[in-house]
Amino acid sequence: LKRANELVKQNIHPSSIISGYRLACKEACKFIDNELSIKVADLGRAGLINVAKTSMSSKIVSRNSDFFANIVVDTCQRIKSTNSKGESNVPLKSVNILKSTGGSAKESLFCEGFALNCTVAASTMTKSVKNAKIAVLDFNLQKMKLAQGISVKLTDPSKLEDIRKRESDVVKERIKLIMNAGANVVLTSKGIDDQNLKYFIEAGAMAVRRCKKDDLRHICKATGATMVLNLANMEGDEAFDAAMLGQAEEVVQTRVSDNEFIQIKGTKNACTASIVLRGPNDTMLEEMERSIHDSLCAVKRAIEKGAVVPGGGAVETSLSIYLENIATTLGSREQLAIAEFADALLVIPKTLCINAALDATDMVARLRATHNAALLDEAKRSQRMVGLDLRGGALRNNLDAGVVEPTISKVKSIQFATEAAITLLRIDDLIKLNPKQPRQEDQCM
Repeated sequence: LKRANELVKQNIHPSSIISGYRLACKEACKFIDNELSIKVADLGRAGLINVAKTSMSSKIVSRNSDFFANIVVDTCQRIKSTNSKGESNVPLKSVNILKSTGGSAKESLFCEGFALNCTVAASTMTKSVKNAKIAVLDFNLQKMKLAQGISVKLTDPSKLEDIRKRESDVVKERIKLIMNAGANVVLTSKGIDDQNLKYFIEAGAMAVRRCKKDDLRHICKATGATMVLNLANMEGDEAFDAAMLGQAEEVVQTRVSDNEFIQIKGTKNACTASIVLRGPNDTMLEEMERSIHDSLCAVKRAIEKGAVVPGGGAVETSLSIYLENIATTLGSREQLAIAEFADALLVIPKTLCINAALDATDMVARLRATHNAALLDEAKRSQRMVGLDLRGGALRNNLDAGVVEPTISKVKSIQFATEAAITLLRIDDLIKLNPKQPRQEDQCM
């Protein structure tokens, strides 16, 4: 945008600049897809691990990037699905990240199945259920109380105990309805009275209370269950249909250090996965969670689009040389816009060098010379993968070094930046309000 403004000052109309920018963006995206992209299938698992490590390189987990990269790739491979057209899909909503304070970061673990940060409601309750039939509830299983504003007037005090007994029996009947439908695991977002837990224990079922609603929605999607808001039916009675139950191979309570969580394995509809993060305190764990989420997104894009490009300024430098060559073939005003677009791309490698306390002018000049030779000489084609080695202060093949990022990220960033610049270039006039004039009384004072 800054360079476009300079062209406007040279009396070049914004429409010519916009046309040049659009052409440059189109050619840049085509060049990335055809010349710089490498298929993920050719790189295999190692390529995905490198994508994850590159994403973590500037994060708090960079010291243990080898360990966490394997966890991230295992998670994405676990939840990946392929449709009839051969397109891959990685739904990150199927991943649940739990945080457990205590222990080192390397004690973090990957779990197959969906994990809940809850425990069974009673210590004497069964901790593992095979061939689970899961009931997901969004109402209380506590002693029934009359709604606010409703009162009962008694003429016979002996009936008071019958009313209290009936209040308890209502919940007991609801639990029996759920159990008779075949449920052996009950998850509820509300509470369960301690006196009602004995019915689950006697039936050999597992009950978990005060689960998060978001977690219950994900469990419903994965297991095929239906979240039940109440047991009322059309006839005014209460009933529980077995079709509302979800299915899983196993539901088990697992201990990690001092904490325990519920793990649901072998869900019916979709593959799910969980990551349990360990760390010294909550602040560290929250930062680790953000880092892992960013890495999951990078690997997701690499799997779904199936292509990666080298990092370290290699793409931007190669594009800059390529667009400069295209600009020289044009005999119109768009030539200037494309040349400025190409020069603007070098901001990325220059900024990388400055952040690493290197000589930006020297490093970028050497990088441009290398990529120019790669474009002119087919024998040096592999040099298109050469980028900056900021730790060693030299140039290297970043594909071999494992510094790669998803192709779609590069393409989208160029497209969004171009559209943002074009949108502002379309503005012809700026309406600016004059500052409010001080009143005469204030001037007198």
